[in-house]
Amino acid sequence: MFGGHFRVSFQCFLSRLFGGLLFASAKPVPRDDLARVVGQGASVELLIADLAADLEWRSFEVARVADSWMLRTRSSYAPAIRAAADVGDQLFDLSEFDIAVLAAIACHQPITRDGLKDIFGKEISRDLTGRLHGRGLIATGPRSPQRGAPFTFVTTDQFLAAFDLESLQGLPDREGLEDEGVMEAEQANVPG
Repeated sequence: MFGGHFRVSFQCFLSRLFGGLLFASAKPVPRDDLARVVGQGASVELLIADLAADLEWRSFEVARVADSWMLRTRSSYAPAIRAAADVGDQLFDLSEFDIAVLAAIACHQPITRDGLKDIFGKEISRDLTGRLHGRGLIATGPRSPQRGAPFTFVTTDQFLAAFDLESLQGLPDREGLEDEGVMEAEQANVPG
């Protein structure tokens, strides 16, 4: 009987330890880092599920981002928190065109600047890609096999977290992007 109680208590301790790690981290915490904390034989997914259950009625939740986890405000509380707190500089102030370029990168990655030009019919400025890179939403991907081996762009885990995506499979399809007004129909038909 003592063994079962100890096991439940230790599991609860590890789950709360994960909560502390996620709370203290400014970035999503990779699964491998969490696994190192608990050692071999412990299920990271089970401990994360326990933590999520413990937080079920709280204003924040555990969110999966790629193969990492983070704590974040539940979307239903976000407007009230934005209104009450000074979080203006933490928000991504992106224009519709910035979001369209970001969506094109996400859907066609790795993509070169020329690939973006083919999609939008005009040059995409280095300032725009620099802003997206500076906000951690995109990164430099592998060099393209094209002549001159230009750099490519890819999205980051920060992109996934910012847009509440667990993985790129959560992206809307092109029709969904058209419906949202992010991508025009003629842009969606251009190969990228």
